[in-house]
Amino acid sequence: MENDLVARVVIFVVMTGSGSALIWMARAAGSGRLKRNALAGIRVPSTMTSDEARLAAHKRAKRPTLITGVIAFVIAASTLLPVPTEALAIGVLIGGILMLLVMMWGTRVGTRAAKKATDHTRA
Repeated sequence: MENDLVARVVIFVVMTGSGSALIWMARAAGSGRLKRNALAGIRVPSTMTSDEARLAAHKRAKRPTLITGVIAFVIAASTLLPVPTEALAIGVLIGGILMLLVMMWGTRVGTRAAKKATDHTRA
């Protein structure tokens, strides 16, 4: 019982922190307030070519990143439900996979926007 509580608290704290960070980064990067750095943002060759390409990518990827943050909050909230630990573990795993898929979608649409912005500035 005590291990179950510890696991739930850890998942709650990690997912709440992750969700908060993702939502903050989506808003900051999408508005241009979060500049190029070594830790946060879409870091692929097309987004690193220029500030314009990076901003275009993050503006386009803002919605998927926000959705990922919301998914993290849903996972955190699920730890408060009176469900068996096994069910919680399956839910957290499914939620984590969903977060990964949505972030991959955001990276894809962001990369396309960055390439389009780069092509536009070269023309």
